Amino acid sequence: MSIAIRRRVQLAVLLGPVSLFLAVFFLGPLAIMMVTSFLAPGLYGGVEWTFYPHNFGRILGFADPMFEDFDPVYIAIFIRSVKIAALTVLAALIVCYPAAFCIARLSERWKNFCLFLITLPFFTSLIVRLFVWVLILRQTGLVNEMLLSTGMIARPLDLIYTDGAIILGMVYVFIPFMFMPVYGSVEKLDWTLVRASLDLGAGPIRTFWRIILPLTAPGIVGGAIIVFIPALGNFVVPAILGGAKVMMLGNLIEQQFLAARNWPFGSALAMMVMSVMLLLLLVYVFVSSRRGADAALNR
Repeated sequence: MSIAIRRRVQLAVLLGPVSLFLAVFFLGPLAIMMVTSFLAPGLYGGVEWTFYPHNFGRILGFADPMFEDFDPVYIAIFIRSVKIAALTVLAALIVCYPAAFCIARLSERWKNFCLFLITLPFFTSLIVRLFVWVLILRQTGLVNEMLLSTGMIARPLDLIYTDGAIILGMVYVFIPFMFMPVYGSVEKLDWTLVRASLDLGAGPIRTFWRIILPLTAPGIVGGAIIVFIPALGNFVVPAILGGAKVMMLGNLIEQQFLAARNWPFGSALAMMVMSVMLLLLLVYVFVSSRRGADAALNR
């Protein structure tokens, strides 16, 4: 047996179980959901095996006029979800980008300790951590009590069950996912280029825009995608910190599957979320491949 064939066999043995697992438990349910999104909802829940594209019409504007009307509230929920996910990415980047530079310049001992602290929340329950934020943000919580005791406010602020509370909770949950890719890019940053730029007369701001930011951009883009995708479909954080006042796509999908029992419409909503995620991943892969090709040509 030749070396090439042997390597292919080894690769097939190593990747075969993982590929089979993903095909059965990821692509299989995804295919079922895609088929369900084009079926008619049953009268008492479930589905009817009739082609029915109007599940997407309720969202995009071509609903079946005999049974339902187009409701712009779904577009509003979609836009709000995208806005909250984008603001979550921006806020997480503002927190993680400077922190990555600070930690990267520490000694090896303190660097490992800081990295351990960043991953420490994974050792506790997400629900417990979010309910701690409920105790902090509610009207009788820590923040309002401190502001009232100092006389800075006359009555409690509505901090919880708002978009701001959801963004705060999302940032708290997804900070490790943003920090790790950004830290990886900062750790590999060639500081000789930065010093050369400063020595040649470029100021700190120009050095940042022309040297530091382009070299750390892959980590920023990777972290943004890793945070944006789960933030767009998250329903745990909005359910706890947003309550019934703030509806996001994840909560709407959960509501359609469990409360309304409209599985086709819930599947259509889920497929729209998956489409946005797939589009972002394709853009990221395309940009990364173009950057790699340009770098190879420059060499």
